[in-house]
Amino acid sequence: MPLLDVRNLRTYFHTRGGITRAVDGVSFHVDKGETLGIVGESGSGKSVTCYSMMGLIPQPPGRIEGGEAIFGGTDLLSCSDEELRSIRGRRVAMIFQDPMTSLNPFMRVEDQLIEPLMIHQDISKADAIKRAIESLEEVGVPEAEKRIRSYPHEFSGGMRQRVMIAMALITKPELLIADEPTTALDVTVQAQILELIANLQKERGMAVVLISHDLGVVAGAADRIMVMYSGKVVETGETESVFYNPRHPYNRALQKSIPSLQQKGEELYTIPGMPPDPTQIVEGCAFAPRCEFADEACKSGLYELKASASEHATSCKRTQNKEIILTPNANG
Repeated sequence: MPLLDVRNLRTYFHTRGGITRAVDGVSFHVDKGETLGIVGESGSGKSVTCYSMMGLIPQPPGRIEGGEAIFGGTDLLSCSDEELRSIRGRRVAMIFQDPMTSLNPFMRVEDQLIEPLMIHQDISKADAIKRAIESLEEVGVPEAEKRIRSYPHEFSGGMRQRVMIAMALITKPELLIADEPTTALDVTVQAQILELIANLQKERGMAVVLISHDLGVVAGAADRIMVMYSGKVVETGETESVFYNPRHPYNRALQKSIPSLQQKGEELYTIPGMPPDPTQIVEGCAFAPRCEFADEACKSGLYELKASASEHATSCKRTQNKEIILTPNANG
């Protein structure tokens, strides 16, 4: 039985400009101890999917139109606010994109770190501070006993991210959601942060959902990858299979966009066109206007995930029907 089982999640935003279908029928699961990578361009619905499960969607204008998110036998989408608060921050924790805006600039790091413990556990403030110092030491913050009294602006970007990780893991959650945990960090610090999360995951046996716009970031960290486009899942499978046997043109295009895979001196590849307007209902495959393999049939009908025996699923009908065979990082 999966630790988390999400079924047909739909989250829409009702605005004056129309209904934005940010997440439109997303299903996936996460097993105990595994890492699921969710990738896609900005606006594909990655973060909104996880914010919906955590009850962090502003309502209004957001509204969860349907679906289930079963965690430990509890549907996170239909449980009471009290039940959700007892799970959020204790059994399920989240690292947000920007630590500078996620950390309260007017509160010392100490007060922000001990808050989850004071809310979810019967513990004295002195013991909570001791745990907070230990948590900072675990994530590699030097002179933790002294630095815990600092304010967020007194830390570098990489150190602020470590503080966010310490805050998320201080209650020893079963599931960690890491939303773009390496955004705005240099390459060296990115590698350190990803290695830190992986080491703590092994020590504690927790599951991780790693959200990123960069396939290269999740390649070495995730056991399985879910590729999202225009609020839907277009491909999902084990990491090696998704990389070396792409079954959706969008996945292939994302791979071609990874700078480190470009030949020296070549012009960097960019996906042509723009994602569709999320307030408009798209007929057929949403990626068809940008796809080099699309034909007229791609512009009509319903497109749903279909899995092979290896559980590698795609929504591309041309691949499903074996009309095209995709190769990674190729021009053919």
